[in-house]
Amino acid sequence: MLDVAMTGANGFLGWHTRAALRELGGESHAITVGDGFDAANAISALNGSARLIHIAGVNRGSDQEVQSENIRFATQLASVIVRAETPPPVIVFANSTQSTNGSVYGNAKAAAADILESAAQQVGADYLDVRLPNLFGEHGRPFYNAVTATFCHMLAQGQTPAVADDKNLTLLHAQDAADLLLGAGGAALAGEKEVHESVAGLLARLTAIDSVYRRGEIPDVAAKFDRDLFNTYRSYTFPEQAPVRLTRHADARGSFFEIVRSHGGRGQSSFSTTEPGISRGDHFHRRKIERFTVLAGEATIGLRRLFTDEVFEFSVTGDEPVAVDMPTMWAHTITNTGPDLLFTSFWSNEIFNFECPDTIAETVRK
Repeated sequence: MLDVAMTGANGFLGWHTRAALRELGGESHAITVGDGFDAANAISALNGSARLIHIAGVNRGSDQEVQSENIRFATQLASVIVRAETPPPVIVFANSTQSTNGSVYGNAKAAAADILESAAQQVGADYLDVRLPNLFGEHGRPFYNAVTATFCHMLAQGQTPAVADDKNLTLLHAQDAADLLLGAGGAALAGEKEVHESVAGLLARLTAIDSVYRRGEIPDVAAKFDRDLFNTYRSYTFPEQAPVRLTRHADARGSFFEIVRSHGGRGQSSFSTTEPGISRGDHFHRRKIERFTVLAGEATIGLRRLFTDEVFEFSVTGDEPVAVDMPTMWAHTITNTGPDLLFTSFWSNEIFNFECPDTIAETVRK
């Protein structure tokens, strides 16, 4: 098992990194820095870990707070790295591209990088300074993490965001950042996955996504960036906008309803039968878009966000068809709760790839 020690495990990037780690079959061990720092607990988390990832940082506050806290976090971590009996052989710093811009925040991140690199050299560990641009992704905190989160939240709430300061952004999806921190991609991965877009252009893309998805349709997700934006946006719509209501047309011949309208990109449809009392699923996806629709029978669809305990359930039936879209990084399952055979349609935005299935085992109900 891949054991990873991590600061900032409960933050935005930390959550995404833990989700990515699940696909690798690994476990994370949280280290608290700042006022809650405990050297003994930190050393316990470090000992024997394959990798240490330092994510925790302060980017808001007074200049003094930003400067002192980022340096304090790194200093605390360095103090236990050199004391650990078996320190991790790889030490990774989730740095910022701002570390070279001469700002207070940039200078603080640069100083923290020097502290960690020195500690890594003392214990003979490889040191990786991963400089990340503006991050976006599922469940970012609006009005705090990034403008993408704010726009998505406001659109999902039916509000109309406005651009206060239009400028060019360099954006990276948090799952791509997580891959970098975990060593799951090559050195050039960040540059290859970064996207350049203006604030106004970002809002236009998200507004178009919102207008299409509010009709229950899937926007054009052919491009990776558009898919990542869509997955980010819909994390703010669940569960309030679920399930998607479908119109069933019936006459003497039988009935008809549309399952999905996709505006662009690849896709794959499949179909299953499930015996009474049997469940399917108990997995999650990091990037894949998936829609469940019951055609005949009765079922309960359950979903749980990773690293939380609350389970959301939807009772569905073929007599009143609805579509339930599976949010990324939410475990999901469907159970036949009726007396008859269950017929279910599944649609995803990509053709199943056995070498990279993006289907990670995770039970919904613990």
